[in-house]
Amino acid sequence: MSSDYKRFNTRAGRAFDVLNIVLLIAVGLLAILPFAYVLAGSFATEYEITTRPFFLWPNEFSTESYESILSSDVFVRAFVTTVLVTFVGTLIQLALTALMAYPLSKVDLPGRRTILSLVIFTMVFSAGMIPTFLVVKDLGLLDTYWALILPMAINPFSLIIIKNFFQQLPVELEESAKIDGANELQVLRHVILPLSKPVLATFALFYAVGIWNDYMSPLLYLTDTSKWTLQMILRQVTAAASLSAEEMNSDVAPPAQGIKFAVVIIATIPVLLAYPFLQKHFAKGMLIGSVKG
Repeated sequence: MSSDYKRFNTRAGRAFDVLNIVLLIAVGLLAILPFAYVLAGSFATEYEITTRPFFLWPNEFSTESYESILSSDVFVRAFVTTVLVTFVGTLIQLALTALMAYPLSKVDLPGRRTILSLVIFTMVFSAGMIPTFLVVKDLGLLDTYWALILPMAINPFSLIIIKNFFQQLPVELEESAKIDGANELQVLRHVILPLSKPVLATFALFYAVGIWNDYMSPLLYLTDTSKWTLQMILRQVTAAASLSAEEMNSDVAPPAQGIKFAVVIIATIPVLLAYPFLQKHFAKGMLIGSVKG
């Protein structure tokens, strides 16, 4: 029996474990509580929301809020737009990050230190909102979905982590592939990327969540309301005191408060569903690529 087991198997050790478990459960409940309230409010009637200050279970279930949302062409279009932009943007950002990280993982690359210094510089100093807007405008990206993807296509932090991950892979694998006649792109596609699934899955989720939750870029770059993303609809709904059926382009008049809760739930569910499938890659992907190289 190890000394660590003996130390924690004492009465004080068991009491400490119980205290930790209780404390963590309390913190977890505090984190879940706001979401539980919003979920309950999305199924409550408008009268109950306005008369009860706080509840976790509605007295009368109502799907009126969801009926208003799902019958709205504006909301459905924004939801589909957000899904497509998130999917395409994540693929583009992962591809560009991997294509830049792979050559930077080569220690004999000419100008490698200079390029890495510039990358690190962008982590400390950013151009700011107005210069970035002017660049997007001059490139003709205003009022296009590319304005939501390309300005943040390569995240410096993600680039460095993925570069370090590539750098730790055995060089012999690349040399063997090159002996078989593979070029650099083939080595990256058939050797490096298959071995990098943990770190790629981790940052794919980071990129996807970032694009999904981004409302500042649509606010700055999209003037056509038909191109609004889900976060812009969420912003308009939560900021407005109420929305009419005409504003939602719906046949069902939306409840003033319930629709806010329902929109928040629908905007949150896709992200929550994505986490369990990629969670197993988090620790491995972050720790393996976090060693300085």
